[in-house]
Amino acid sequence: MERKVAIVTGGSRGIGAATAKRLGADGWAVAVNYRTNEAAAGETATAVEAAGGVALTVQGDMASQSDVKRLFSQVESAWGRLDGLVNNAGMIGPRGRFEELKLDDMERVLAVNVTGYMLCALAAVKRMSTKHGGNGGVIVNVSSGAAHRGGANNNILYAVSKGAVNTLTIGLSQEVAGEGIRVNAVSPGLTRTDMPSPDMLAQGPTIPIGRVGEADEIAAGIVWLMTDAAAYVAGANLRIAGGRP
Repeated sequence: MERKVAIVTGGSRGIGAATAKRLGADGWAVAVNYRTNEAAAGETATAVEAAGGVALTVQGDMASQSDVKRLFSQVESAWGRLDGLVNNAGMIGPRGRFEELKLDDMERVLAVNVTGYMLCALAAVKRMSTKHGGNGGVIVNVSSGAAHRGGANNNILYAVSKGAVNTLTIGLSQEVAGEGIRVNAVSPGLTRTDMPSPDMLAQGPTIPIGRVGEADEIAAGIVWLMTDAAAYVAGANLRIAGGRP
């Protein structure tokens, strides 16, 4: 494979799908990971190839270590290289006040949003780090402005998980920058995907820029971080939120 190769977790919808399509337009080979919606993943893969890229779809729950290992092994078998990881697969979890949370909810959200990111980053580092014989690469963690806004009265659990993503980005970026891997994060603001509720999307006029963001606008920032134009960017957290802190 002469093209650069990327894995996009949660690539069947929203920001993940938009990112996969932009990477395809830039000529990447993209592994589109999905958990349940095979048809949507297939549509994303078709769009990647229509844009000029190459694609394959790989089912897997990123909270499962065996599924993560299978995802990376399939990509390695198919294309023989890895140049980028977009850690995007995530979930909101239950909305409401903090004291209403149940242990099962906490464990599932943290397993997907934190452990899943760590498992994927670990697998990517082992393949891309020059310390391990790799050629370097890029990891972009999709975080959220909820990490510093806190999510009070709505989604503190989700905010906690994204705070962990930010810490992972800071620490790992320093650890592997000298091994050819740039690690950064993107923190979207309110974005039109299937994750925010209709009531949340209705808040668009309260955002300084006057509207909610679109998935492709977030994807533009992710893909920029994966290009040579961002060759000196490591440990950054790019906030794309229409002026909202």
